[in-house]
Amino acid sequence: MSVQLSVTIITFNEEKNIERCLKSVQSIAEEIVVLDSFSKDRTEAICKEYNVRFEQHAFDGHIQQKNRAIQHCKHDYVLSLDADEALSEDLIQSIQNVKNNWGNSEGFYMNRLTNYCGKWIKHCGWYPDTKLRLFKKDCGKWTGTNPHDRYEVENNNNTKKLKGDLLHYSYYTIKQHLDQVNYFTDILAKEQYQTKSAGILKILVSPLIKFIKDYIIKLGFLDGYYGFVVCSISSFATFIKYAKIRQLQK
Repeated sequence: MSVQLSVTIITFNEEKNIERCLKSVQSIAEEIVVLDSFSKDRTEAICKEYNVRFEQHAFDGHIQQKNRAIQHCKHDYVLSLDADEALSEDLIQSIQNVKNNWGNSEGFYMNRLTNYCGKWIKHCGWYPDTKLRLFKKDCGKWTGTNPHDRYEVENNNNTKKLKGDLLHYSYYTIKQHLDQVNYFTDILAKEQYQTKSAGILKILVSPLIKFIKDYIIKLGFLDGYYGFVVCSISSFATFIKYAKIRQLQK
């Protein structure tokens, strides 16, 4: 017997991405719940064209918002996506197969493949970027440190991995990436300044270690020019995070 699946998506000003996401889940979702943070663009109008249940709540953190979205679901089985993600054809088929024969699993992992300025990034520490996004809702919750959320089930030994990629359309421009770095490092610094050390040596050395790890050890150079850009900005983000932590500590 096939299970009934709810899909949750949290949004804020996602008119550029949300339609692609909604289209990709149409064939496998019995219910689509969008929890919006009072978008100012066409996000709501686009969602309502796809007969979704559109709810709104002020944003108070990625983890909090994703857990809140699950509470709106009618069904016990949930697929949680970000608005800038979509399912590949292989992943759609894998999810359909799971719906037809869920078994006793608490959750399912999937690889996430990121598109950066039009190029699929297959190295740099960005792939396979395995995520647990399909789960039985009474078996776990969203946790982590904002903005880096993760879903944890009670028994991780009772999980499986699906074939197919979760397609992540991350940044359309380098400026967009840099703006996000500034936004995310603000959040991380506020979350971590009481627990992380941020001495001068760490501020100097950590970015270099990050670049060597992503560009050389994790083969970022194989992604060409944008691989170099991604690894450079990731290194810069490490520097900015620790610089902001040091500023807050002082």
